[in-house]
Amino acid sequence: MISYENKIILAPMVRIGTLPMRLLALRYGADLVYTEELIDWKFLRSKRRFNEILNTVDYVDQTDGTIVFRTCMEEKEKVVLQLGTADATRALKVAKLVENDVAAIDINMGCPKEFSIKGGMGVALLSQPEKAHSILSTLVNNLTIPVTCKIRIFDTPEETLRVVNILVSSGIKAIAIHGRTRDERPQHAVHPDIIKYVAEKISIPVIANGGSKEIEKYDDILKFKDMAGCTSVMIARAAEWNCSIFRQEGLLPMDTVIKEYLKIAVDYDNSPSNTKYCVQNILRDLQETPRGRQFLECQTMEQICAIWDLQEYCQKQQSYHQKMGIQGRWQVTPDSLEPPQKKIRSSNGTENNTDLEGVIQMKVCFIRASFNDLNLPKAQLHLWAGKKGHKLPTYDTQQIEKLFRTIITFNGKKYTSSFWEKNKKFAEQGAALVCLHSLGLVSEDDLIKFGSIIK
Repeated sequence: MISYENKIILAPMVRIGTLPMRLLALRYGADLVYTEELIDWKFLRSKRRFNEILNTVDYVDQTDGTIVFRTCMEEKEKVVLQLGTADATRALKVAKLVENDVAAIDINMGCPKEFSIKGGMGVALLSQPEKAHSILSTLVNNLTIPVTCKIRIFDTPEETLRVVNILVSSGIKAIAIHGRTRDERPQHAVHPDIIKYVAEKISIPVIANGGSKEIEKYDDILKFKDMAGCTSVMIARAAEWNCSIFRQEGLLPMDTVIKEYLKIAVDYDNSPSNTKYCVQNILRDLQETPRGRQFLECQTMEQICAIWDLQEYCQKQQSYHQKMGIQGRWQVTPDSLEPPQKKIRSSNGTENNTDLEGVIQMKVCFIRASFNDLNLPKAQLHLWAGKKGHKLPTYDTQQIEKLFRTIITFNGKKYTSSFWEKNKKFAEQGAALVCLHSLGLVSEDDLIKFGSIIK
């Protein structure tokens, strides 16, 4: 059973708190790490798999094959899954799924984003404290691991304490308090005095959050802890910018942090898009430098790693993963879902037509960031057809669950990509790339540069 006393913690952050960043934080000295907020209904359509190649536990979305949550033994005793929910029954179902894979469950009651509020989640729960209490008590009474919640302050210390007392009465083991109200943002000053007021009056550990504006080095974490009168501190943006903030020995250079992050991302087959997002948030203003602009053009892990002299490392690891038969997004097909999905809905009104005889095929994915609005594959194809006096191509898109594949008919031939996209528009663009390549208008080197094929 984990303790929340005297801990320095990586806060939950959307798209940041994936496995590579959590492991990096632990290696730098974080005591506990929170996942990004994971929404209950999305988790409930996933299936648990043990990944023998990566030695990870993966929760895989059974509608599109994406990884909802990936974890490993290194963090098992220190990872807290933060759940976005507005329903006690759904929350318990998710918690039971992951109970043996995480150290604790945290309910998000502090997110002020519109998506959460409209769904009755996040900070919306604070306006319904009895409902929030019901969710927490349901989990506390049915789980063997600790349950906590993360909230924001109210306008007054008294109102904050009133709601906190209701939540504490559910039996939670600790409470994280972000020292800003639901309407305040990072540019506003944090209110450690309100956190301290609450911490002095309740019996469970309080985790202070929201001090990144004043945290530039490890000692600043301890100062914020004292100001807030808490036993523990949770770090978000300061860790996002430089995860070595957790090192008692001091900050490491940015490039060192990025290289160590990239190695973990490659080792655990993290997606290029998520990896790029995390590195962007480390670079911040340096994205405008020549190297930063070069980085922004990257679409693949190999391209990203090359900037930090890790291209060979990336190639070696990816080659090993492919040789071992790793099942990533690239390998997702309707047959790979559990159970395998066969029923097809087609945009031309036909059903269950999976016959691809005579169709020119190539495994090509469409990466939107590789193209501007004027040179999208469909636009290129239509422009070329017009110049040659050909009829414009027609598009028939097939859908199975949340996977899409388009067959293009052009000049008496049919073209498709065997990569199943996550929406119709991307499937059309991917098929257009196959057609352009077949016509000699896009080379294989172009497709590699776009990140559209694996070579």
